[in-house]
This record gives sequence, C-alpha cells and structure tokens, in this order.
Amino acid sequence: MTSLVIAEHDNQSLKAATLNAVTAALACGGDVHVLVAGHQASGAATAAAQVAGVAKVIHVDAAHLEHQLGENLAEQVLAIASNYSHILAPATAIGKNVLPRVAAKLDVAQVSDITKVISADTFERPIYAGNAVATVQATDATKVITVRTTGFDAAASTGGSAAVETVAAVSDSGKASFVSKEVSHSDRPELTAAKIIVSGGRGLGSGEQFHAVMEPLADKLGAALGASRAAVDAGFVPNDYQVGQTGKIVAPQLYVAVGISGAIQHLAGMKDSKVIVAINKDPEAPIFGVADYGLVADLFTAVPELIAELG
Repeated sequence: MTSLVIAEHDNQSLKAATLNAVTAALACGGDVHVLVAGHQASGAATAAAQVAGVAKVIHVDAAHLEHQLGENLAEQVLAIASNYSHILAPATAIGKNVLPRVAAKLDVAQVSDITKVISADTFERPIYAGNAVATVQATDATKVITVRTTGFDAAASTGGSAAVETVAAVSDSGKASFVSKEVSHSDRPELTAAKIIVSGGRGLGSGEQFHAVMEPLADKLGAALGASRAAVDAGFVPNDYQVGQTGKIVAPQLYVAVGISGAIQHLAGMKDSKVIVAINKDPEAPIFGVADYGLVADLFTAVPELIAELG
C-alpha cells in the first residue's frame, strides 16, 4: 500500500498545505511518495525530499507543468496512478481542480475534504457547513482524496532523506494555456498559514472604518487580516480576505472576530481555531456560541482599548 501526495509549490519551495496532506497520507498507512510536477522545480523537489515520512519524490519537469494547470497535471497523475492505493492533494484551488479529473478518469468516487483518517479506507469529512461529520468508507481500489489542511498537523519539513526519481512528463494536453495571474502582495502573514488572525465583519460599517480599526490591531498582534463574507460583499475589503465556507478555511492558534455575528457559513471556516475571541455588541450573536472568550461591547471602544492594553 503506497500513497501519492500531489505537491503544491512555486517551483522553488513547497506550499505549507502539502505538509498537511503528507500527514494525512501517512495516517493511511504504507509508504508516501510526493509528486513534484513543475518547470525548473528542482528546489521544490529537494524540499519535498526533506519532509519527514516521505519515502520517494517523483520529479517531473516540463514547461507546460509550470503553473500546475489542472488539465495537464491530472494527466501526469493518471500516468502513474496505477502504482498507488491512495492519491491525495490539499483541498485548495489546485487540488479541487486536479483530483476530480483524476477520479473521473479512474471511474472512482472521490472522497472530499477529509479531516480525519480512521483506517486505510475510512475517513471523516464535514457536511452541512461543518455542522455534522460524515464517516465515509471508500470501496474503490484507488482512493482519490482531498485533504482539509486544518484537520491535520503539518509534517516536519526537515528530517527526511527521500530519494528523488525523475520521470518523463506527459505531453501537453493542449486543452488549456496559462495567460496571466494577479497576485496580491502583503507584508502580513498569509491568511491560511497565519498563527494569529483578526477578522472584521459588517459591524465595522465601512471600508474606512474596517482599515482604521482592524489594521492597528493586526499590526499589534502580528496577525493576518481576514473578513466575513458580509464585509467582503459590502466592499470593505477584497475577496481574498474572506474567511468561511465560500472563502478560506483557517485554524490559527488565535482567531479574533470583531463585529462578526457568526453566520453558519463563517463559522464553518474558522471554528477549528485553537482559541476564538469574539467582540460584538449583540449578546445573542451566534459567534459567542463557538468563542472561548467573548466580550459584549461596542467594537469602536473595545478595540482601541485592547490595542492600548497590548502596549
């Protein structure tokens, strides 16, 4: 029994989500191999070889794999799929683009967004916006699985010494081509990898108030800045700030929710945080149902006082 993890990377280094997927693969039992498919991605392959628990790295290098387009990456996975009992990827934009194609071509049922491995063929995954957990048993010979990264600790990025095997790339499918990408740059930690997140909601009233209140708090805590869907839909901040079922799923050490009522879709994206602090003037706000610490107060008074206390 051998598992294959599809690595996410920037051709130089691994994305953190790959380490969580490796932990899930190790829980399935047997050896774990990592596929690094990219262009001039030897740096990422070397990083993958150093991950604790990885037995082998499969390195595929081709220009048409540089941006990990789903059409080409899926064909590369299918070329080696027969060697594996489990094929896993993080439940990110790339993983959700690639693995359904793989599952369809293999004619197997994908198991999506797992948060726990019970045995080699049995997994837990959240349903109904995280309000229930389903236990799923996969009977297919090849298990195709996306991994909710917040459900698994990251594997150690050092300590491994896996062999790196170079494999020939499949031909360009010609079905898609990379045009461009727009990347938002920030001095703050990346939202899905941050240890501390402060998020603002519609209660802040406007984009100007959002930045005036939330940014000093984020700066003081060294935190990433997030937002509820209501705040994003109102135009306070861009879409990439959104935390929730239709945004980013996070599980930091500390999550501070300011002016967020706690709609079920938002809770689905952050309730696995280790410590949750909520500030809201409505004592009946649903956010208090999941908060470890709650403060019923006017955020425009409470947050500046908190910043002052933090020094």
